[in-house]
Amino acid sequence: MTSSTSQDLYSTPDESTSENKAIDLRSDTVTRPGSGMYDAIMSAPVGDDVYGEDETVNALEATAASLLGKEAGLFLSSGTQSNLVALLTHCGRGDEYIVGDRYHIYTSEAGGASVLGGLSCCLLATDNHGGLQPDQVIASIREDDPHHAISRLLCLENTIHGRVQTPEQISTLAEAVKSHGLSIHLDGARLMNAAVTLGVPAAILVASVDTVSLCLSKGLGAPVGTVLCGPADFIRRARRARKLLGGGMRQAGILAACGLYALEHNIERLAEDHANARLLADGLSNIDSLRVTSETNMVYIEPAVDAHAELRVRLAGQGILVGPEKPAIRMVTHLDIGRSDIERVIDTIIKLYSTLRS
Repeated sequence: MTSSTSQDLYSTPDESTSENKAIDLRSDTVTRPGSGMYDAIMSAPVGDDVYGEDETVNALEATAASLLGKEAGLFLSSGTQSNLVALLTHCGRGDEYIVGDRYHIYTSEAGGASVLGGLSCCLLATDNHGGLQPDQVIASIREDDPHHAISRLLCLENTIHGRVQTPEQISTLAEAVKSHGLSIHLDGARLMNAAVTLGVPAAILVASVDTVSLCLSKGLGAPVGTVLCGPADFIRRARRARKLLGGGMRQAGILAACGLYALEHNIERLAEDHANARLLADGLSNIDSLRVTSETNMVYIEPAVDAHAELRVRLAGQGILVGPEKPAIRMVTHLDIGRSDIERVIDTIIKLYSTLRS
């Protein structure tokens, strides 16, 4: 799918080519369905998914599981719900999960594991690339002692703020914790970005983990949904947790159709987002006093402290929306962003930043 087709059902006749078109770089969650995805919705066979009778949901779950090399899949409304269902299925009340301090399960999911699952969290500092070290993880595993919570699960993520974790990094951690009886869940919110960057099948990336959440609504461009994949018996138990959380949906095939379309059409095209991110980073890298870093579909710029807020405000005034993060501002490329948009962003930032620093 190209950026133009993703706009055609929403744009005014001139919006997609206008210099005043809004360019939303806040996240790849802002993508909108295009005509192909809408066609998939209209033709999707549906049934009652709680009864297991929605053909399109069943097809999506089987497709995602096969793509990730797992036995079964479960369609959920969001990555947050998928991760929480995984935690509730892996762990019992009073158990502990180990997680990196920058991973979304800890930072961005409203403390659901503690609030709803009664789980303890062992928080570990991640390195500059978002990773954890085996010795660090092993040292955090609790001894079998009645004073301690029971260490049950290691939670990983890929990518982490755009940074790729390699199969070797993941498998090394997996080998270390499995020898101590722990399971591993991986938050794959942007897993396909990692797979495309590395040029390896996603199944290889997650071969050593027990369960994985594959988000459909970020770079893959579906409006809603995540598929939790893992062993068949685990997924059977996860259905109970999904029901507990109010996640049982009925004719969910109209949403699952978008996910199927995304898996069939929008994985390889992630390379376009990565190329646009590299173009953006290269275009901004020569600006004095502006630190620029980039990997996969994310670009971070770190302006001078006194220019940070004003730069964001002035960009918004030019129709360019960027993230609120500090000290580095995040910009995320996605299927609704084309090369001409990137060129406009580069030109605008160069002009604005020079006036802010003059």
